[in-house]
Amino acid sequence: MYEKTRKSVLWGVVLFVCQTFVASALAEEGEEKKSEQVLTNSIGMDLTRIEPGSFMMGSDKGDPDEKPVHEVKITKPFYIGVSEVTQEQYEKVMGTNPSRFEEPNRPVENVCWEEAKSFCRKLSEMEKAEYRLPTEAEWEHACRAGTQTVFYWGDNSDTSYFRCAFNSGNESRPVGTVKPNAWGLHDMSGNVWEWCEDWYADRGYSPRATTDPTGPKSGSRRVVRGGSWCGTPEDCRSANRLGYAADGRLYTIGFRVCKSLP
Repeated sequence: MYEKTRKSVLWGVVLFVCQTFVASALAEEGEEKKSEQVLTNSIGMDLTRIEPGSFMMGSDKGDPDEKPVHEVKITKPFYIGVSEVTQEQYEKVMGTNPSRFEEPNRPVENVCWEEAKSFCRKLSEMEKAEYRLPTEAEWEHACRAGTQTVFYWGDNSDTSYFRCAFNSGNESRPVGTVKPNAWGLHDMSGNVWEWCEDWYADRGYSPRATTDPTGPKSGSRRVVRGGSWCGTPEDCRSANRLGYAADGRLYTIGFRVCKSLP
C-alpha cells in the first residue's frame, strides 16, 4: 500500500514537471512569435508585420474615384507603423518639428509628400533597412485588416475608433488613444490624413484584378488616406481617398511608414 502511494506521488511530480516545462515552452514560443509580429526600432517606433493576402479594394457605394471594387493581391509581407509618425519621432530623425499642434506624442503634420519621403530616406540610413511610404493598396489592405465593411469595425460610425470633427476638440490628438483595428493599428481612420506613395488617379480604378499595384506612372497629386481630426465620419471610411499636391502642407496631413522585408 505504501509502495503504491509512493509511486502515485512520484508520477504526480513527474506529470507536474512535464506540464510546467510544456507551458514554459509554449509561452516562449508565443513571445517569439509576438516579437516577430511587432518590432520596435531605435527611435521608439512600433511596427506590425502585415502578411500577404487578397482583398477587394474600393467601394461601389462611395465616391467615383473609389470605383470599381476590384481584387488586389499583396504578395510580400511588410511592416507598417502601429501609429502615425509622431512629432518626437520626426524630430529625432529630421531635427525639426513643423507641426501646428505641438506635443511629442501627437502625429507630425504640416509635412509635404517629399518631406515624408526624406524622413523615410534618413530613417533608412539610421536603421540600415528600407523604410518607405506605403503604397495605396498596402495602406487599404492594412486598414481593412481582413474586413470588407464601410469602416474596419463595421458599417456604422463609432467614434471610439477614430478622431474626427465630432470628438477631436478641433485639433490633432495623441496617437494610440482610440481603439485599434483587428491587426493592432491605431488611427488608420481619422486624426491626420496619411501620405501614400502613389500618384492619385481621380478617375478611379481599373476593374481588373491586380497584383502589388503601385498606382499611375505620373500625375499632379499624391494620394492621402484615412480622414482627419477636422473631417466627418464619411471621410474616415476605409475606401475613401483624396489627392493633394505633393509640395503642399496642411496641419491635417501626416504619414506613417512601412519597413520592407529583405
